[in-house]
Amino acid sequence: MRFLNIWVSLLLAGILFYSCKEQQKENEVSINSKKPNIIYILADDLGYAELGVYGQEKIETPNIDALAHSGMLFTQHYSSAPVCAPARYMFLTGKHAGHSYIRSNYEWKERGDVWNYRAMANDSTLEGQGPMPESTVTLAHRFKEAGYTTGMVGKWGLGAPHTHSIPNNMGFDFFYGFNCQRQAHTYYPLHLYKNKSRIHLSNDTIAPNTKLVKGADPSNDDSYANYTLKQYAPDLMFKELTNFVSVHKENPFFLYWATPLPHVALQAPKKWVDYYIDKFGNEEPYLGSNGYFPHKNPHAAYAAMVSYLDENIGRLVQQLKDEGIYENTLIVFTSDNGPSYAGGADPTFFDSAKPFDGTYGKGKGYLYEGGIRVPMTASWPNHIQSGQRSDLPSVHYDMLATFGEVAGFDIPTDTDGISILPTLLGETDQKEHEYLYWEFPSYGGQVAIRMGEWKLVRQNLSNKEPSTLELYHLKNDPTEQHNVADQHPEIVKKAAMIFKNEREAPELEHFKIPEIENGLIAEN
Repeated sequence: MRFLNIWVSLLLAGILFYSCKEQQKENEVSINSKKPNIIYILADDLGYAELGVYGQEKIETPNIDALAHSGMLFTQHYSSAPVCAPARYMFLTGKHAGHSYIRSNYEWKERGDVWNYRAMANDSTLEGQGPMPESTVTLAHRFKEAGYTTGMVGKWGLGAPHTHSIPNNMGFDFFYGFNCQRQAHTYYPLHLYKNKSRIHLSNDTIAPNTKLVKGADPSNDDSYANYTLKQYAPDLMFKELTNFVSVHKENPFFLYWATPLPHVALQAPKKWVDYYIDKFGNEEPYLGSNGYFPHKNPHAAYAAMVSYLDENIGRLVQQLKDEGIYENTLIVFTSDNGPSYAGGADPTFFDSAKPFDGTYGKGKGYLYEGGIRVPMTASWPNHIQSGQRSDLPSVHYDMLATFGEVAGFDIPTDTDGISILPTLLGETDQKEHEYLYWEFPSYGGQVAIRMGEWKLVRQNLSNKEPSTLELYHLKNDPTEQHNVADQHPEIVKKAAMIFKNEREAPELEHFKIPEIENGLIAEN
């Protein structure tokens, strides 16, 4: 009897042990199959070469560099557009510019004096950009359908307050930041938005483009005191961002961090400005001749903005590790377009778009490589192998399909993007674009199409100057110095057919390009 009791006890213990092991396996499967968090960090006007890992020699970005080293760096990633609003729209909708509702910045001037900072402060109906259609389905909507909590922190620029086109009506559960990209022309604003409400700050009314007081000494630090106020918007936004992560860490979330940095005005935390003053030494003050705010040490201030952003990215990564969710988080870092040349930014000093040209006419606002080739890194522990580089041509509007495969939501059949997940995972079945398409009605009216190593560019399509027909072979001529359009009529004809087949006329008059709409653009 005693032997039987021992045998039964051992049998029960075995069953219990087996049951515990099976439960552990189930938990492991549950943990391993949990949908990953996805954080998409979109810098503003950060040039292709303004990160150390892309060859920057003056600005220090150790945390972004570490993300790149821990995952994959893309050498041929593109913005969907060369300025803010359309790039953001195309990222959120998976559309290229030939199919896009928003094709340029649209400040919606019909409402009144929208560029008057004080008027906007007093009348919120003057804030914001032209809205997206109410029927727009964004990336955030799709994440919500897949069971994600969605948050956005930073700069919106795709619809005004009191319209249907604000973040909380366009798929985001949480929003904190600038609704209006014109309001973001100062980092010490009078207010920000939290969800649908204005949050008033204890800052004075210092309107963008306010120059030094008459008679002020440009070499005296005190002359610039008015441009540093009490509440620095990036600090406030980062606090809300980290709180969002902490609150929602138990369930999958999508976080779109559309930081306004390092877009001018030149305003940065003192500790970083001082760091770069020590590094760069004395320099010529920027007195505001090219817009925004003056600064005594413009190079130091610009570098400080980038390093401050880098510091906060490092803090976010550490938080993810402390919260125990870093291993299950895909982080993508990129920029909305190429570097600026306004407001004291100096793409020549920093060689911001190296090896491309980031100056006026080639950088921000233009469809040359300096205006649309942007940095992109992706890290995802145990999924993306560390230390990888990819030369795959990719673009903002690829993210919808990519994130759809990661998060498990349905990818619309009419997206213009492709999933780059196979490349991220080191697989060999990566689909490639037959072409990449850009159309931009501003800065003279422009079109660009990339087909393999060939890139066609057309400028001056608004009838103000003779239009151009330019063709470059990017492998042999990456900086677009040698126009060979007359030597390759068959490539030009191929691009013309892509343009004819893929382009839809814009719905808004504001985005129409005269030579195209009037049928004056040649097909050869």
